[in-house]
Amino acid sequence: MTTIYDVPADSLINAVAMELSKNKKIKPPEWAPFVKTGVHKERRPENSDWWYVRCASLLRRVYIDGPVGINSLRTYYGGAKDQGTTPEKFKRGSGSITRTALQQLESVGFVEKQKEGRVVTPAGRSFLDKASFDLKKDIPELAKY
Repeated sequence: MTTIYDVPADSLINAVAMELSKNKKIKPPEWAPFVKTGVHKERRPENSDWWYVRCASLLRRVYIDGPVGINSLRTYYGGAKDQGTTPEKFKRGSGSITRTALQQLESVGFVEKQKEGRVVTPAGRSFLDKASFDLKKDIPELAKY
């Protein structure tokens, strides 16, 4: 059985993002075109479909790390803030983006909130594993493994 560990992360995230963009319950909020993804960034994302890519990445991350909370995910999506001549300092990513994306994934039924944090539901696990299988079938280099 093919799982998310059998395919490259970037290919899986792009494939899942395309599938999520077809879902009517997952859509970028009205503020999405204007925001940065964290205080450590200087500009907003260049990719116009960045919301779906972030949702796919969050779904994969919850699959791997779950149960996981918002602050842990903010740390994962954080980075170093350039402070000019003073040394760089680590800053966490946006909590609103993470929270809103997880709420949309919950509304679809791929993620659920538990006492310890958020985990992937069996439907979400099946969705990711099916996407991994399709991806592995399409990439000839991965089919031999």
